[in-house]
Amino acid sequence: MSENKNMPSILQMIKNFSRDLAVYIAKGSPNVTEEDYKERLETCETCPSFNKHAMRCTTCGCLVEHKAKWKTTVCPEDKWKAQNEKE
Repeated sequence: MSENKNMPSILQMIKNFSRDLAVYIAKGSPNVTEEDYKERLETCETCPSFNKHAMRCTTCGCLVEHKAKWKTTVCPEDKWKAQNEKE
């Protein structure tokens, strides 16, 4: 995949992570099911914006293995299925 694609700046990655973390905490830290987590990771692994070496999305800079667990997060390229926060 896209091993050499540039990541967002450190400042942008901090902003992205901070925004996602704040929403995740505010909503009570809900996680996706194990099945949805695996599906999200598989989706990321086949995406051209995935840097396998860094385990990061090169669009948003997130650490995929963590962000994929959070029910409140979305793929910046809209490749994950929608999650119902009330489940």
